[in-house]
Formats: sequence, C-alpha cells, structure tokens
Amino acid sequence: MKIAAIDIGSNAARMQISKVLENDGQISFKKVEYVRFALRLGHDVFNDGEISPESEVRIFKLLNAYKLLMDLHEVKDYLICATSAMREAGNSEAVITRIHKILDMKIHIIEGTKEAELINDVVVQALDDANYLHIDVGGGSTELNLYSQRKKIASRSFKIGSVRTLENKEKEGDWERMKKWVASNIDVKNANITAVGTGGNINKLFNISPNHEGETSMTYEELRRLKEYVGSFTLEERINKLRLNADRADVILPAAQIYLSAMKWSGAKNIIVPDLGLKDGIIKMVYERIQHRKKV
Repeated sequence: MKIAAIDIGSNAARMQISKVLENDGQISFKKVEYVRFALRLGHDVFNDGEISPESEVRIFKLLNAYKLLMDLHEVKDYLICATSAMREAGNSEAVITRIHKILDMKIHIIEGTKEAELINDVVVQALDDANYLHIDVGGGSTELNLYSQRKKIASRSFKIGSVRTLENKEKEGDWERMKKWVASNIDVKNANITAVGTGGNINKLFNISPNHEGETSMTYEELRRLKEYVGSFTLEERINKLRLNADRADVILPAAQIYLSAMKWSGAKNIIVPDLGLKDGIIKMVYERIQHRKKV
C-alpha cells in the first residue's frame, strides 16, 4: 500500500509518496517518491497579505501534477496540509475552494500547534531520555518544542521564518519574545540541552559539511562556521558553486541564524539533524486515518 503527504509551505511545496511496510507487526514507511517545487507563497503573503493570481495558477498546476503522479503510483490515500503563508493569506479560503472545485483536492490549513504536533510525532522517535530543544524552521514560522524523558513539556510557535526574515517582515519584538520564551523554559546552567533541527535548510547545511559521514549531529561552532562559509559566497556563487537551488540559496542564511540563535539562548552545544519533517508526520497521520476507517 502506498500513501502520500503534500506539505504546502511558505517557501516550497513538497510531496512524498511512501510504501507502508510491515515486519513482525512493526510498521515502517519507505519513501518511493519525493518532489519539491518552489512556490514561494511567503513572498506574496508577507508583503501583500494575499496569494497572487499567478501563485494560485502555480498551486493549481503543481497539485494537478502531484495528482497525476499519485495516480501512477496507485496511492491509496493522501493529505494536503498548508502552513504559515496559507494561514495568513486573506484569500486562502477562496483559493482553496476554487482548487477543490476543479481538482477535487482539499487543502487543509493547519495551525502552528498542529504543525508542531505532526513533526513531533516522528521526531520523538529519534530521541532518548535526555533534554532536547526541537527547532523546526519553516519559511514563515519557527516551532520550538522542549522535551525531557521523551515527553514534550513546552511548545510555542513564532512568526519568524526563513522567507519572512529574508523579506524583513518580522514584527517588532518577535525575536525578543522567542528569546524570552527560551529563557523562561530552560535553565541554561543546569538543563544540559541538545538541539534537534528539522527543516530543509538545516538538512542542506548538514549535507554541505564534509565532516559528517555516518553521523547525525554537529556542534554549534560547526554550524556557525558553515553559516560563515556559505555567507562568503555571493548568491550567484551559492547557486553555481555550492549547487544550491535558487529558492534555497537566498533563505539558507536567515534560517541558519534562527537555529544558531535558539541554540545560543538555550545553551545547546550540539544539534541533531534527523532528516525528518512535516511530510513525515503527515504520512503517519494518513496511515492512522486508514487504520481508523478499518476499525470503524
């Protein structure tokens, strides 16, 4: 059985198709298809408050392409979730209604708390009983989640993201509010926090570094040096020499600063990069929805 997840973010829209595997009663998901396309909805929404007609056409074309690909894979069920940019767009409901009417594909706008919950459902499986600050940086928002003994003890979503920062569209005091939240929830001297980073930018930064073969983490200093290294190239050089996609090349530095800031405030000296994200949480939710239907 194959199932799919579509994540419409502020920078890009991703589709992952996974095959459900069962081994001795244990369920796992094997990725068989992954497609990412830069919609950059945040550029519209964070500047103008709405999704432009041109962007709506691109969403329609992309979802139509995703639908055809799912048909070819004979996907049993799927779910489309949209995050920060769609949440804030004044015309999002109208766009969703038109797309649903033509393509019969329903886009679900999820709140920051639900977004964090879906990501946490898969990230927690990579943790042990120590203390962790999970930092998920998207195009329009950052979700911070504090874990101890594999239990979430605090969580908050902030309107600080890679595209929003690039566009200089954070509101006054947003960074200070995030810093105060970290300070009020983490005893820096005694907590011994390790960071966990999710999002396309931290994955790309981790892959750029040549020193992590077989590893899943890097230090604060390594991440800081990586940011300086990438920042030493012009935008054109990041695309041509570092081989970054154009929509990654401009947001990777703002994203790196968000991870570094949260790590610094929390006293985290290391960050784990498990290569998990919202799409993985959506896949898990789709499977659970199918199982629930079977039980009913």
